[in-house]
Amino acid sequence: MSTRTVRRTTVTLPALDQPDLILAPVDVLKGGRSAGFVYADADLRELDLADAQLVEGRVTRLRSQRTVFEDLRVDSVAFEGCELSLLRWTGGRLSRVVFSDCRLMGSIFDGVVLDHVIFDRCRLDYASLLAVRTAGPVIFSGCSLRETGFTKVDLTAATFDACTMNLTAFDSGRYAGCDLRGNDLSTVRGVGSLRRVVIDRPQLLQLAQALAEDLDVAFGEDLQD
Repeated sequence: MSTRTVRRTTVTLPALDQPDLILAPVDVLKGGRSAGFVYADADLRELDLADAQLVEGRVTRLRSQRTVFEDLRVDSVAFEGCELSLLRWTGGRLSRVVFSDCRLMGSIFDGVVLDHVIFDRCRLDYASLLAVRTAGPVIFSGCSLRETGFTKVDLTAATFDACTMNLTAFDSGRYAGCDLRGNDLSTVRGVGSLRRVVIDRPQLLQLAQALAEDLDVAFGEDLQD
């Protein structure tokens, strides 16, 4: 199987290039089990999926104005160039899944389990990840995480690389071993939650700057006599 590696983290990619695998176009994603499919160029007002399973497929250039996924299991699927506005993804598990060039701004991922998942060049600005757990390796690569919030998450198997992390907020959760090298951390929030993360030595100054903002410290030279 093909893999992608960033520093110490290796993710197994969806197995969609097997010689004996034929992906058939479908007109709709629906409940139940969908396997060996291609769903492309749909422009929807809303998309609701509950208690469904997507296996070995591609979802390409899907645009949905309102998207609700509940207890959705996704295994060996690539989401490419999708725009999922107001996405609410509750429960479920993602295994060997890649999101590439997707717009997921303002999304809410609640209680989702991630196992061998990549977010590649995605827009996750203003998104909320609540009680999300990494059961296997996860990579955020070249993503925009402006004002994205991580709350009660387990990111112990996650790696962030070359991401925009302006006002990204880390709240309570498990972050030991989370690899934050290769990112500007000077404006992140919730530095106190980032216990035992992995950084480069030059990032210490960035974390100090972020901590000063968290503590709302005042500098004596700026005070009036």
